[in-house]
Amino acid sequence: MSSDHQRLRLLSYNIQTGLSTRKYSEYLTRSWKHVLPVPSRMHNLDNIAQLLSGFDIVGLQEVDKGSLRSGFVDQPAYLAGRGGFPFVYGEANRRLGVLGQHANAVLTRFRPTLVAQHRLPGLLPGRGLMQLRFGEGADALHLYILHLALGRRGRHLQLDFVADLIGDARHVIVMGDLNCQGSSPELSALRERTGLRLPDAHWLPTFPSWNPRRPLDHILVSPSITIERVEVLHQTYSDHLPLAMNVLLPAAPWRTPVADARGHREDWAGA
Repeated sequence: MSSDHQRLRLLSYNIQTGLSTRKYSEYLTRSWKHVLPVPSRMHNLDNIAQLLSGFDIVGLQEVDKGSLRSGFVDQPAYLAGRGGFPFVYGEANRRLGVLGQHANAVLTRFRPTLVAQHRLPGLLPGRGLMQLRFGEGADALHLYILHLALGRRGRHLQLDFVADLIGDARHVIVMGDLNCQGSSPELSALRERTGLRLPDAHWLPTFPSWNPRRPLDHILVSPSITIERVEVLHQTYSDHLPLAMNVLLPAAPWRTPVADARGHREDWAGA
């Protein structure tokens, strides 16, 4: 690796609050697991944490911030602790009281200079976006973690919002469960406005995990970022499969060495 570049290991994963699914009928027959705690959820979380430990920045969707169904476990904090991440950020974007605290989250080995939570526009409430910035000025790295709507009209609105946030930022990573294919009109519109790129092999099905046929999870990067490798990991701890990517970034002062961050964990529950 050239001294003027820095490598990052990225992972995007919709973990369905730690519930594994093996067929479509289980969405109905095992729907009670989405509101009540089950021992298998914690077993899956431990396996997920072991998986996450091999990455530098992880974007999670469908995590629970602590409710009845998770046994009142703050799942982002739990995964960060078990996976060895010093910084974890997340806030519920769909609050169902004791029954559920639905959230996106970011686990990272580097301290950000900005963390913000945004409510995404759409026909139905409850979709959110996590925004992180590492460093300052033109050399900063901008990271966006999101979970888009099921409907195309809602996704168009949400990706227009994302494009406005990105503006003229040079180094950008967008990752999440986008609920659409890479060739979809709404994702193509985002790419046209921002210059973001998908990997050449972007037809990587991640859903459903037991028989993956649809590429719903994506990681997009700006032209300044080199994609080294991308793959779907066949770990069936959810109804989605995790998407991993190794990238090279131009060297910049945004990156705090991993060794400097270890031993410290920062939790965030911003507005």
